[in-house]
Amino acid sequence: MAATAAVPSRARVLRAFQSRDFRLLWTGQAISLLGDAAFVVALGWRTFTLTGSARSLGIVLTFQGVGVLSTVLVGGALADRYDRRTLMLVSDAARFAIIGALVVVDATGHLTLGILLGIAFVEGLATGFFTPALGGLIPLVVEEPRLGSANALIGMARQGSYLIGPSVAALLYGFAGATVVFGFNAVSYLVSFGFVYATRPSAPEHAAGEGTLRDIGAGFRYIAGVPWLWVTISLFAFVLMFQWAPIQVLTPKLVREHFHLGVGAYGLLFSAIGAGMILGSVVFAQLNLTRRRGLISYLIWIVNSLLVIVFALSPWYAVSVVAAFLRGICIGFGVTVWETMLMQLVPQHMLSRVVSLDWFGSLGLTPFGLLLAGAVSSLAPPGTIIALGAAISICIIAGGLLSKQIRTID
Repeated sequence: MAATAAVPSRARVLRAFQSRDFRLLWTGQAISLLGDAAFVVALGWRTFTLTGSARSLGIVLTFQGVGVLSTVLVGGALADRYDRRTLMLVSDAARFAIIGALVVVDATGHLTLGILLGIAFVEGLATGFFTPALGGLIPLVVEEPRLGSANALIGMARQGSYLIGPSVAALLYGFAGATVVFGFNAVSYLVSFGFVYATRPSAPEHAAGEGTLRDIGAGFRYIAGVPWLWVTISLFAFVLMFQWAPIQVLTPKLVREHFHLGVGAYGLLFSAIGAGMILGSVVFAQLNLTRRRGLISYLIWIVNSLLVIVFALSPWYAVSVVAAFLRGICIGFGVTVWETMLMQLVPQHMLSRVVSLDWFGSLGLTPFGLLLAGAVSSLAPPGTIIALGAAISICIIAGGLLSKQIRTID
């Protein structure tokens, strides 16, 4: 951390680009994430227009989430024992094939809700292997003092995709339909495959490998012994259930029925979040935050939840866009803080398992949240449901601040 602190602030953000392999990895992920962001918008709007039901979108997203949760723990254990780069390549190839199949089905007019459910589930399976492998690969392509920069840059790529991807989706969807957006996402996985293949990461410190289940168990035991990890993962399982899930399911309905607008307005809300997330990642990299990161990030997430309430209840679309942008700043900052803490404070031989357990734990309740949001979508206005979930989240996050370990962790 001291080495990072010595770097002039204007250079901190870009330090990781000095690594050839990180540049390759970043470029591939930037393109893949752009495809993912476009896909999220197209999938949401296509499902809503195909079925006319927010409940159906909730079910599709639930199937995708269950797919991720089904493999992410195994993916983390495998990534700590075997070559992470190879796991990413296999996952990218699988997702290219899966989304390619969706393109064919949609283009031929045979798309049904059942097919969407199957594709969402299988795509989630592949993503569950990819995510922990990526989290463990980043420290192998960039030196430890540059991890803050690397995470900020990856965060900026992710956030940039949320800025540009929804606009790309809205444009392509409006002129050519969902099929073209799905095809764009499929090609982005192929591009990612090529850039990942070109990287030459350093050799990791692999776990001893006593069997997949024992490796997963070792990951659980490690997290159970680190309060700031298990407290945060446990709390955010409920935060994502009550806050993220309703937003994902009900935002199309909010745009269409509350603001009486279309897919372009839906995409702009995502783009506003993305723009804010870029700024949030840059702010983190420039501040080089190394003290009280737990306390600061929890306060940021409380502010984010307050902004969700404004976003959901505003009678004016423009105010919701501004709230989405400010939320993005909070999300970009908070996520980058968390990912940097993981990579700096978790031992390398445990990192992929901890990343996978973070995903599994944090997202473990979201399938229930997605189903619940869909089930209650007809009982109250979408904004009311979203705001209620955010209010519950504020109470949960504030409860986490009662933990001394959270308030004092650097």
